[in-house]
Amino acid sequence: MNSPVINAAAAGTWELGDLTVNRMGFGAMRLPGRLPSGESVPADRSRSIEVLRRAVELGVNHIDTAAFYFSPLRSANELIAAALAPYPGDLVIVTKVGPGRDPWGEWYSARPDQLRGQVEENLRQLGRDYLDVVNLRRMRQESIAEHFGALADLRDAGLIRHLGVSNVTVTHLEEALAIAPVVCVQNRYALDQREHEPVLLACVERSIAFVPYFSLIGAGDTNRAGAGAVRTDPPQLAEVARRLGVTPAQVRLAWTLHHAPNVLAIPGTGDPAHLAENVAAAALRLTPEDLSLLDAIGR
Repeated sequence: MNSPVINAAAAGTWELGDLTVNRMGFGAMRLPGRLPSGESVPADRSRSIEVLRRAVELGVNHIDTAAFYFSPLRSANELIAAALAPYPGDLVIVTKVGPGRDPWGEWYSARPDQLRGQVEENLRQLGRDYLDVVNLRRMRQESIAEHFGALADLRDAGLIRHLGVSNVTVTHLEEALAIAPVVCVQNRYALDQREHEPVLLACVERSIAFVPYFSLIGAGDTNRAGAGAVRTDPPQLAEVARRLGVTPAQVRLAWTLHHAPNVLAIPGTGDPAHLAENVAAAALRLTPEDLSLLDAIGR
């Protein structure tokens, strides 16, 4: 007997401004290759396109990407455009600016006056007239006011519909909110990586989406993006996964979605089978006992 196909809508929805997305989304970072760096091996293009099309078939309507997600011969944005354009009417593509990479893959941190060029590059690669949501990813600057103000100007000019921030503290979030509305915050957060819990709580209070990145990567991983990672899953996680007959990764995703109603998941993969497993976690329901056991991991 075939297992029923689980749709990303099983986890419910949330609003990014006036855009409604399913809480189970997709992260495009791994599509160009194992890592978004010049040293990585290019992914198989046809397989990456297959993953993107299958994600949309499974109800994913929130894709996270960036112009700096590229490896030799592959660009996440180019793959998205090739796979999905003309885009479905309900598809929300979220990109980010702040960090950048030159054509040789060298990283730089954009000045406020360089952000327009980064936004226009995302527009060009995606084949869009405007970007649905743009996150300002903070690098090392103490204040994000000047950078965020530059993006607010681009929003007013019609190049961006909504704004978000990434890698921020509560202070940075408040700084941004004083300039323009913020529809999402994207910080590193996972079952056993909860240093940004105050930011999550601030987002709950303000009904702002909180979008964890690296939510499938545990504290023991040797490489945060997954290449060569050595994950040691906490025993409580393994116990819940065994009891439910699912993978620890699915439990991680389910816990993330259960943790607060404004949390959106964006697990990434270049493998169609892993994609189906990730989306299936949208329908996984954890009991109060499961949640109590898992919550204790991060304390």
